[in-house]
Amino acid sequence: MAQFITARMTADEYFALPESLNPTELLDGELIVSPAPVPKHQRSSRNIEMLIEELKPNGEVFHAPIDLYLDKANIPQPDIVWIAANSRCVVGEKYLQGPPELIVEIFSPSTETKDRKGKFNLYQHYAVPEYWMVDPELEFIEVYSYENGAYKRLGLFEPGETFVSPVLGGKTVDVSRAFGR
Repeated sequence: MAQFITARMTADEYFALPESLNPTELLDGELIVSPAPVPKHQRSSRNIEMLIEELKPNGEVFHAPIDLYLDKANIPQPDIVWIAANSRCVVGEKYLQGPPELIVEIFSPSTETKDRKGKFNLYQHYAVPEYWMVDPELEFIEVYSYENGAYKRLGLFEPGETFVSPVLGGKTVDVSRAFGR
């Protein structure tokens, strides 16, 4: 199993680091350098990014690696981010700042626990309106919508199923497309 490299640091120290080809994040003041994603992860990422591009009512879609500055101790690099027009999330010169409308995290063999727990809690704390967790091995998308101060699970959806995305204007998401079917 792949291992993470970790170290404690501040946002200023994080932004002073040299560029890296590996996913690099600051979560709760801890620098986390993860192994490079596997091909199934990358396929799902590409497919979902194209799907969101088609469904988004406006705004802009970004994909990893992109820094999302949430606070001095938390700068995740989500796999996919959609920022609506007039969003609380601001597109800066070097990074995104503030919570976007939609974040998608795609599990890699070494990231599922971090995506399910730490990032889930972080995105919920910042009231990200919609959070998708994608498993490219088991082929599902687990969808959460922020309501009344907490995430509400909309469901776990597999190829052949669809779900309605509240944040994408009530449009229907065909899960099969996320997995190239």
